[in-house]
Amino acid sequence: MHFDQREQAALRDAGLSTEDLQAASDHVAALVREDAADLQAFFDAHDTLYSDLSTAHSANDYQTHEAPTLDLYTHAADLRGWVRFENWGVYVEDGRTLTDTMVELTLGPTVHDRVKFATDPGEL
Repeated sequence: MHFDQREQAALRDAGLSTEDLQAASDHVAALVREDAADLQAFFDAHDTLYSDLSTAHSANDYQTHEAPTLDLYTHAADLRGWVRFENWGVYVEDGRTLTDTMVELTLGPTVHDRVKFATDPGEL
């Protein structure tokens, strides 16, 4: 179940049954799977993306990524995976669609930041 023991107790105190909690948990998991599918479709649909990723070796306001790939998996409310760029990759810990032309991923170790990816650098 998505909710930890304290959350379950609080929700039960608020009047939700075990069945209600399970239904809510299942709904959260379904929404996360939809988000993962949308994010992967976004990356699959574009050969070039631009990001506001801050890098030590660039003075540009945005980075250009040719043929980036995104591989995600979900478990309950967790959305995780890996994004691969031209010659490196990084762990993904979360993500969301912002618009039809921009998404945001939380990148893990070595980056530790939320990074926006867009189809047009002017959107960043």
